Amino acid sequence: MAYTTIDDPSAHFQVETYTGAGQNTSVTFSGNSDLKPDLLWIKNRSAGYAHALFDSNRSLGSAVNAPFMEPNDVSADNSNQNWWNSTNNGINTDGFQFGSVSEHNLNNLNSEYVAWAWKMDAGSTSTLSTANAAGTSTNSTVQVNSTAKQSIFTYTGTATSFARVAHGLGEKADMYIIKPRGTTGGAALNWVVYHKDSASNPERSYAFFTTAAFADNTTYWAAEDNGSLGAITFGGAQQVFYNGTNFVGYAFKGVQGYSKFGKYTGNANADGPFVYTGFKPAFVILKPVGITEQWVMHDKARDPFNKAYHYLFVNGAEAEAAGGTHHIDLLSNGFKIRTSNNNWNTTNSSGFIYMAWAENPFVTSTGIPTTAR
Repeated sequence: MAYTTIDDPSAHFQVETYTGAGQNTSVTFSGNSDLKPDLLWIKNRSAGYAHALFDSNRSLGSAVNAPFMEPNDVSADNSNQNWWNSTNNGINTDGFQFGSVSEHNLNNLNSEYVAWAWKMDAGSTSTLSTANAAGTSTNSTVQVNSTAKQSIFTYTGTATSFARVAHGLGEKADMYIIKPRGTTGGAALNWVVYHKDSASNPERSYAFFTTAAFADNTTYWAAEDNGSLGAITFGGAQQVFYNGTNFVGYAFKGVQGYSKFGKYTGNANADGPFVYTGFKPAFVILKPVGITEQWVMHDKARDPFNKAYHYLFVNGAEAEAAGGTHHIDLLSNGFKIRTSNNNWNTTNSSGFIYMAWAENPFVTSTGIPTTAR
């Protein structure tokens, strides 16, 4: 059996840095030339401006004012800016292009940026319907990359008890993120996160994109079904299923050699734990589970070589930090923690969850090993 089904992870995920030009900036991915982004997440590295997250379920690539949301904030969909190039609505087959609007979040003159991009199904969606135990059905609009096991799904809440919504992966997801797109019906607007290793009973565990610890609460999700569609059973909380509110979600399942969603235990030592992923990471996000600390972001584009100093926080608008402390190494088969800082490495018993996507598999399907950094 081959080690991986994905020899070129850059066909499904890429990270790129660029310098803003103030207008008409074109960003071309340096990896596979056939990655037309369906999920695009951008952060200004130079200054304290919000993250911006777009997806093609919500018009990325089909409108110059495609709505964005801010992972570090609880704002609703914002489509007030015509940021994207009008010729192609901003999206190329191998990157993206801004129009004439200069904006701190995306394309300010001489600011440095990082962009993380995932490919789904080129904006092609389908409608899936799945019923709860009482037989009440809910539709979701789903876009799936079945090879990389990642999807975008949108739906409207109905306040139905223990409603089920399909994410389309066809199996139980390892992680999903859900966000209300507006306040219709009165839903709060927090980003709600599920991770399979967040607790001994993760199907009762959730977190927000804030510094808060993961919490145990069955009102968010009652179960994650391993059915033919792949579906989430909600517990009724307004932040994931309030009546009349539109939601967007992103679901992921680990694929050997491409992505992994796991957990490690800290030792509060500068010689921290090594975390095996089975690939050379291109992008890693980690978060302590049981304490109030940050969601930390590292990637290979901002640190092409070890030591990896540069980091951002999902939950913060701060500029990129690059202090003298050596925080992490990105290795050929995983990552190594190099700090005793609480954000990366404490001895709290709940440990740290992480999500990671590959630059290269540790070994290709034909047995070729990757090189170290």
